[in-house]
Formats: sequence, structure tokens, C-alpha cells
Amino acid sequence: MLYRRVPKTGDELSILGFGAMRLPVKNGAIDREKAAALMRRAIDAGVNYVDTAWPYHGEESEPFVGEALEGGYRERVKIATKLPGWLVGKREDMDRFLDAQLKRLRTDRIDYYLVHALTSESWKKLSALGVREFLDAAKKDGRIINAGFSFHDEAAAFKGIVDAYDWDFCQIQYNFLDETNQAGTAGLHYAASKGLAVIVMEPLRGGSLAGNIPPAVAAIWQEAETKRSPAEWGLRWVWNHPEVTVVLSGMNEFEQVDENVTVAADALPGSLTGGDLAVVERAAAAYRALMKVPCTGCGYCMPCPAGVDIPGCFALYNSAGMFAGGEGYGPRYLYMSHHLLLKHSAASLCRDCGRCEQHCPQQIEIRRHLKEVERAFEGRSTRLAIPLMKAAMPVMRRVTLYKNRR
Repeated sequence: MLYRRVPKTGDELSILGFGAMRLPVKNGAIDREKAAALMRRAIDAGVNYVDTAWPYHGEESEPFVGEALEGGYRERVKIATKLPGWLVGKREDMDRFLDAQLKRLRTDRIDYYLVHALTSESWKKLSALGVREFLDAAKKDGRIINAGFSFHDEAAAFKGIVDAYDWDFCQIQYNFLDETNQAGTAGLHYAASKGLAVIVMEPLRGGSLAGNIPPAVAAIWQEAETKRSPAEWGLRWVWNHPEVTVVLSGMNEFEQVDENVTVAADALPGSLTGGDLAVVERAAAAYRALMKVPCTGCGYCMPCPAGVDIPGCFALYNSAGMFAGGEGYGPRYLYMSHHLLLKHSAASLCRDCGRCEQHCPQQIEIRRHLKEVERAFEGRSTRLAIPLMKAAMPVMRRVTLYKNRR
């Protein structure tokens, strides 16, 4: 495992961090046994940075992390979690959340504490409520060690937030498709120039750059002189930047942990050749030509008051355009939007309220794209198929139960 130094403190952090937003799930909840084994496997391999947050997994991620780090693992890692600023109404709420997080995580300190998902507007609100004073006090009394923020806004807002407080670190979305989105490369360089450690989230865009690769992109990877998996290409591209301190990965399979740890053993900054970088740029261009909605599936737009499964709708819409067999995504959409969640969650439910767009880190025009999804997937054939599927579902359930009893 390679490590990089936090400029202001000298902490040596593993270049691979364990993200606890996309843990394995079983029966609708965190598969605690598997997830704990995954986290401990990563730590045993040298990972020493674990990232979670108040809302992840229906507010169950923090308690899980606290539980999983018992038995000596807490002392081997730096814990990062985040203040849910959108739930803060007054200065006292900040202390209330932090104290609750310390209990949930079963610790007496948060090593890396972030103000979560800052935008220019949320920063103005929290500043007026006294977030700077809160961070100063929490650092002074030892409840937090390092203060930082995660960012989800346009690039123009980033520098202002960096300059507004004596931050130790920041967290930005960065991958080979997001060089100019949000903070982007310019923000990465600016934060580093100010002495901030930079933690990178979404290096593989929620896993979409690692699995079910479009044929046009797969052909580019296959043609490369150096053979690497799509995940390795994506991670190495981020680690190639010396300004990056830690790259978070939401690993939910043992194979992912093993591959990422192996790559993190020699992913030095500047190690990609000119030819390698040209291959990645070709892949990025191929992706941009195929993607219809720049959604990472983070879920910040949820829950939709009308019941629309926004990330699910966009995932299938993008998949239909990006991957082979796109025509087969209509039935998948029908199943997802009417039965997989046991409720109607199709794009056509959108009431055009715009609440989702206020919370979207990507500033996606969600309402416009939902209308595109509706046009693509909810034609006359779909409306006719719905009663047939409803009639078939009880039979399908009985068959499944019968098979599982055998």
C-alpha cells in the first residue's frame, strides 16, 4: 500500500480509502457480516482511511462502521464522517449531530470531519449559523482532529469556500469524465496550492466506469498496449495526479478489495505514460458520446415526494444508450418502476416540483430528463403490459418460494 502525506498535519494516509456509502446489502439492509469482513480485509491490507456520513444507508452506515471497527481496528484507521448541514437549523444542532456521531461510531474523536455536500448557498447558511466557530470549538476540545468539507457545486463556488476557513482538507468528485465538472482539475490544483489534502470521491462514477462497459469503450481498453481492467484504468488515472491524497472506493465485493489494494501498491503519481493518458482520453470521449444523463446514482435527490425512483430511472436510461442490448432495457424499466420496489416509481409520476434539482450534486436538469425517460420507456406498449405483469407477479412469487423450499 502506498501512502501520501497530509500537508498541514503530516498524517500518512493510504492512497486507497474505504467508502461506506455503497456497502453490500442483504434483505434491504447492510449485510453486516460481509461488509465488516470487507472493511477488515482492506484494513489488514494497509487501508487506514474509512469514510462514512450521517445519511448513508438510511442512517445506518455510521453505526455499522463503529461496530465493524471494534476489536482493535479503530486504532488502525482514521475515521471520516460529515455534518449533515441540510438538517441544521441553529448553532446548537451542530454539536448535537457531532455528539450523536461520536456515539454512533463508538469513538471519542472524529479524525477527519467534513461539512457535507457544500454549495455556495449552503455555505452561506451554515456560515451565518456559526459553523466556523463550531469547527474551531470542536477542534479545541478534541472531538474532531481535522476539519474539511465535501463539495457539490459549480467550480466558481469552490475557491470561495476554500478561502473562507482554515481547512485541513477537502473532498471532491474527480474522475476522467469530470475534469471540468464541479471543482474539476482547476479546483484540485487550487486546493492543493492552499495546503489542503484532497480526498477524491466517485473515482469510478458510482461504479459505472468499472462494470458493464459499452462496447465502444471496451474496444479502446482492449486495444491498449498495457492490459488493465476498466476499474484499474480509472483509479490509476486519479492516482496519477500528485495533488490527490486519498481515493475513496465503495468496495462491496472481495474481488474489488483485492484488485484495488493490488493497484494501490504501485500507483505512483506521474506513473502513467503519454500513451496511457491518450487511451484514457479516447475512452472518456467515447463515454461522453454515449451518456444521456450525467447521474452517478448518489441518491441525494431522493426521496422524491412523488415517489419517482430518480437514480433507477436514469441508470436504465443511460444503460439503454451506452451498453449493448439497449433495447432490452424497456422491460427492465417496466419491472423496476412498477414491481421491484413494490410500488409505482416511474418517471411519469414527476410533479415538476423541482425539489430534486435543489439537492442534485451534479446540477442535473432532472425534470427535463425524466420527461425523456418517460418518452423512451413509457409508451403504449408499456401501459398495456402493466396489468399483465401485475397478474403474473403472484405466480412468479409462488414459483420462487417453491424453488427456495427445495
